[in-house]
Amino acid sequence: MNKIVMITGATAGFGEATAHEFAANGYDVIITGRRLERLKALEEELEKKYGVDAISLNFDVRNNAETQKSIYGLPAKWQNIDVLVNNAGLASGMGPIQEGNIEDWEKMIDTNVKGLLYVTRCVAPMMIKNKKGHIINIGSTAGKDAYLNGNVYCATKFAVDALTKSMRIDMLPHEIKVTGVCPGMAETEFSMVRFNGDTERAGNVYKGIDALTAKDIAEVIYFAASRPAHVNINDIVITPLAQANSNYLHRK
Repeated sequence: MNKIVMITGATAGFGEATAHEFAANGYDVIITGRRLERLKALEEELEKKYGVDAISLNFDVRNNAETQKSIYGLPAKWQNIDVLVNNAGLASGMGPIQEGNIEDWEKMIDTNVKGLLYVTRCVAPMMIKNKKGHIINIGSTAGKDAYLNGNVYCATKFAVDALTKSMRIDMLPHEIKVTGVCPGMAETEFSMVRFNGDTERAGNVYKGIDALTAKDIAEVIYFAASRPAHVNINDIVITPLAQANSNYLHRK
């Protein structure tokens, strides 16, 4: 029987690439997201390309009732989750705290923090019951170093970092692994979402930078998940060569 991975936010970027990476290595895949057409297309592609089973759950992690209904409603086979990748997350807007947009703040807090908690609250008891599991939380270098005008986004990713450390303590007696993967600048839909589709502003983020790709991050996530049973990768920070941390870049 194949192992099972569950990946939130799988309709693009890190999540989509991670689904491909695990499927390519023989995992059956649970993919979740808000965009049903993309989910169904990815589900079909994974099964056809890699010969694994895939199932898609169409819900918004910000909605706890939807989250519970979707995860608890999984067929029995699919509740035997080996790896949970808490990938769903976003940045919305960018500016000084005194000019902050409350809707942007709530969107980031609800997705990046509460969404991660809602999903984990459903899946962690399943892992404890099954006496196995690995939770991988996707953080950010923004959760290691705050940066100008990043205030609330940074706060949510600092929260993810703290939750990852706390989860590791809580899961320790149950021998369930917990890993944080913290990417730096990666060229995905991230900046397009942050700047509400402003292609020029989004493009300027990566100007002169050979940024990370979604596949780069997916490979790191799979690496952490594929270590021997006695090995837990606690924390991985990965940046492009041109980025020292959240504040120092070398643009060509």
